Amino acid sequence: MSAPFLPITLKEAKRLGWDEVDVVIVSGDAYVDHPSFGAAVLGRSLEAAGYKVAIIPQPNWRDDLRDFRKFGAPRLFFAVTAGCMDSMVNHYTAARRLRHDDAYTPGGQSGFRPDRAAYVYSRLLKQIYPEVPVILGGIEASMRRLAHYDYWDDKLFPSILTETPADLLTYGMGERLTVQIADILNRGGSVEDLKRLPQHAYLTQEKPQGEDILWLHSFEECQKSKRKQAENFHVIEKESNKIVAQTLVQPHGGGYVVVNPPDTPFSEEELDKSFDLPYARQPHPKYKKRGAIPAYEMIKFSVNSHRGCFGGCSFCTISAHQGKQIVSRSEASIMKEVKQIVEMPDFHGTLSDLGGPSANMYRMKGKNQELCKKCTRFSCIQPNHCANLMSDHRPLIDLYRKVSKYPGVKHLFIGSGIRYDLFTDNNGGHDYFKEVVLHHVSGRLKVAPEHTSPFVLKTMRKPSFDLFVQTKQRFEAICREAGLRYQLIPYFISSHPGCKLKDMADLAVQMKKLGYRLEQVQDFTPTPMTLATEMYYTGINPETMQPIYVATHPNEKKEQNLMFFFYKRECQSEIRRALVKSHNADYIKKLGL
Repeated sequence: MSAPFLPITLKEAKRLGWDEVDVVIVSGDAYVDHPSFGAAVLGRSLEAAGYKVAIIPQPNWRDDLRDFRKFGAPRLFFAVTAGCMDSMVNHYTAARRLRHDDAYTPGGQSGFRPDRAAYVYSRLLKQIYPEVPVILGGIEASMRRLAHYDYWDDKLFPSILTETPADLLTYGMGERLTVQIADILNRGGSVEDLKRLPQHAYLTQEKPQGEDILWLHSFEECQKSKRKQAENFHVIEKESNKIVAQTLVQPHGGGYVVVNPPDTPFSEEELDKSFDLPYARQPHPKYKKRGAIPAYEMIKFSVNSHRGCFGGCSFCTISAHQGKQIVSRSEASIMKEVKQIVEMPDFHGTLSDLGGPSANMYRMKGKNQELCKKCTRFSCIQPNHCANLMSDHRPLIDLYRKVSKYPGVKHLFIGSGIRYDLFTDNNGGHDYFKEVVLHHVSGRLKVAPEHTSPFVLKTMRKPSFDLFVQTKQRFEAICREAGLRYQLIPYFISSHPGCKLKDMADLAVQMKKLGYRLEQVQDFTPTPMTLATEMYYTGINPETMQPIYVATHPNEKKEQNLMFFFYKRECQSEIRRALVKSHNADYIKKLGL
């Protein structure tokens, strides 16, 4: 029988009649029992398989460690995650300044998780319970499974498995795999038995044998040669995107980090089962007096329609973690969740989103899956559309209309990013865009052209800026015809590898011509296991193995970011100085400075 909430205190576990716990999940996030939060998904999946699961959310790592001891040793294992974000991204800005808030903590308060939380939690658990298996998972561990560049220490780090005493690492989406781990250990199996599972990584002192192995340059070789690190990443990204991949092995010192191939993608039925679990759909009652959890407030009235992304953007970790293949929920499962939201006492008729990593990839996949199994492309839509891609938007239009007509739903807005480079003349994309603009926009529609420079966009694996201009024109025509005064809001990134100050000045000129005063902008932040991060660190594009320009100095990054704000008087003198210093003074006149 399902508990209203999974226990986070010993008192709650005793109330359920438990004398011991099978699995304890340790998380850097507060506990929100909702399918958008990893610890809840793993916990409910294990519960559905018959296991007794407790969660230790945001344990205090600076006192006598009583939080880590509250449930005692679990019968099977500890599952450790830093949370829904890498803890360093959670803590620091692109300028490496400490953030003063945390969206995954009650009241948005910072300071409730350590830097490199997965490292800290696993070390403390092994210190207290040396005999209990510790399994790492989540974004932080997943993206650090092999040697990787760490922006915050500005150096190459070895695999997280060499710097923690964890027994195993589960990468990617983990509910199926976590249940498999529990089943094997429950049957009396050992950690060694777990190492045969797909989508796992582990450290071994014995040299792996077999024909189906791709050997990577060692960590020590990569420390000495950035070129070898770039070569490694090209192999890692290619294998991570495959349906049928090979085992990766990277020597570290006297040992070897082994990364087993990804598991097969979820079926629709499996994804439905995960979302249909008996979530309470709210934060644990313990947090009521501490304030709202911002990350939950943002998604509490939204519905996730699918997982995965085949866009392949070079700065994004989604495909590396969720996979390139799209796995969609059934219409019945989605409507069931809509019903649950409508019945929430504080729901007033507005669904804030129905989407995924990209709004409009629902039900899209390869027409011939056998071809997909052999595919090594990083993106299905860049630099051109794959001929095997089924990108019909009509099922999504039908879904939006059915959800909008559901009793109690007054508005359905689309908050997920729309890939306008998915629209073609014969896949219903333009009809989809019109449907969204007319019926699912609250006044502002956000899209992500990211830049205006052809070279930078190619480096980002993003479409031509001309396509954004065409999309803007189509948006304005739809609004004109319908008498709507809506806005199309573009997102942009400065300091991305390949981007020079001149490119940012060109971007500013384009924005001036289009009448934009930008709001949604960010400075590029290198995060582990992205193509852009490898370019930033190595100065090499791993796809071409050619040198690439990178803005790494804080002053240069600041100057690039300033170009977004050419219209602000307080920024203009500094912009003029930067343009003169970089021999781009002709842009002063172009920008009217």
